[in-house]
Amino acid sequence: MRRFLVCALLAFYSSPVSTSLAQQSTWHHTNRHLATVDNSLSLPRSTPERQGISSSDILDFIDTADQQIDTMNSFMLVRHGYVVAEGWWGPYDAATPHILYSLSKSFTSTAVGLAIGEGKMSLDDEVLKFFPDDAPSEPSTNLKAMRVRDLLRMATGNQTEAPIRAGDVPWTRTFLAHPVPFKPGTHFLYNSPATYMLSAIVQKVTGMTVLDYLKPRLFEPLGIDNPRWEANPQGVSVGAYGLSLRTEDIARFGQMYLQKGKWKGKQLVPSQWIEEATARQTSNGSSPNSDWDQGYGYQFWRSRHDTYRGDGAFGQYCMVIPEFDAVVTITSGVRDMQSVMNLVWNKLLPAMKPNHLPENGVARRMLEAKLASLLVKLPSGQPTMPLASRVSGKWFEFPENDRGVKAVSFDFNSSSAALIVRTTGGETRTPIGIGSWRKSTNGFANGLDRSLSVPEQPLVAASGAWSANDILNVKLVLYQTPFYSALTFKFDGDRLLFDTEHNVSFGPRNLPQLVGQAVSTR
Repeated sequence: MRRFLVCALLAFYSSPVSTSLAQQSTWHHTNRHLATVDNSLSLPRSTPERQGISSSDILDFIDTADQQIDTMNSFMLVRHGYVVAEGWWGPYDAATPHILYSLSKSFTSTAVGLAIGEGKMSLDDEVLKFFPDDAPSEPSTNLKAMRVRDLLRMATGNQTEAPIRAGDVPWTRTFLAHPVPFKPGTHFLYNSPATYMLSAIVQKVTGMTVLDYLKPRLFEPLGIDNPRWEANPQGVSVGAYGLSLRTEDIARFGQMYLQKGKWKGKQLVPSQWIEEATARQTSNGSSPNSDWDQGYGYQFWRSRHDTYRGDGAFGQYCMVIPEFDAVVTITSGVRDMQSVMNLVWNKLLPAMKPNHLPENGVARRMLEAKLASLLVKLPSGQPTMPLASRVSGKWFEFPENDRGVKAVSFDFNSSSAALIVRTTGGETRTPIGIGSWRKSTNGFANGLDRSLSVPEQPLVAASGAWSANDILNVKLVLYQTPFYSALTFKFDGDRLLFDTEHNVSFGPRNLPQLVGQAVSTR
């Protein structure tokens, strides 16, 4: 019966839903339940005060993040092994895996540590020995000297990253052909191709991808179900990025590291590896106020306050705080990653006390209400305008463009408003929430589906509002990712002016305006 109920709820929540402000409390608590209901390996829950941190201080952190950070996706605080606060900014939820980007590197490092522990490789193995068929005919002295240790600590001797994604050449061959002007171990360069090489080495020595190698050794013991990891054309897990996990999965990983590799009484990862991987192995800067200048371990960053972390592009964090026996997990879509960490240091760190605090039911209920009602900011404006009924059903065609958008129409006369877009890949109908988020499994992604690691058919949530009689604002959130698109449609007689701004992007955030012409009424 329990499995039937869980499956039924999962089916319901994977379908398009309207999430109003009033529905958020039930929605978040249900999704939290789905993430943990049949999993005995979940982290236990506790009140904040019982673990030495006040609900009021956590609420202050959440309020500040909600006001100052665009855009928070999720947050989980673990103290003394207990989850004391957790929240998702709708349409993000506890059950949906989130792209980790470079936080994936810390999992690749763990695979290396496990393979070393099993005697399959060593830190001092020369990189060339694993790929004799891909080596240059006359490797340089520095390339010959490059070791596994140098890949791990981002000190390969490269001055720039090898363009491993370019062309059809095997990525290992491209990496080994790239110049190594510095002696390995002497020059820090944050180097995603180096992490890929670690993944390829693990696959060489184990016969399994990093994903498959970690499943029985790490993911399954931690209760991480169905992890997805992008692979390259040669069938190797990308390693440096491409892993997607849920918020609590990240927190469990951080807690396992905090516990020196132990989980539920079992030593999953050698404690010596945990010590070495999270220690300072490379000097990478001198600013005392930057969390990127505190040194680098084996695919972990050293941070201020004698802490360490794995992190990924646009604000994916697994922050481990040994002195205070705490783990902070955050997913977000931010341009200033330091600002998020500053909030943790300024708001949460001083709040962590050594002993239990008196229970404060009022503050705890306020915190729980806030966490249950979190929303990605909705477009501002009115739910409708007189123009809406006149443009509903009209099609606007666009000249050929690099985004593949051929035509756009709107439906404001049905029970659910919708954006209909014809592209070179077909037609999509995206339900639009008015004062809410509406989810869909095949919504318009506005080109973000071409971004690194984003699924071909990403899950999309949309919301809309009219800021003037002739201007409709629509926000599209790809809630498996850090990305959203803010769309502005200006109706100008028979023309439709279509502007786009992404919150974050590996390329331009503001896209060229598209101008469409009305062609028919549907």
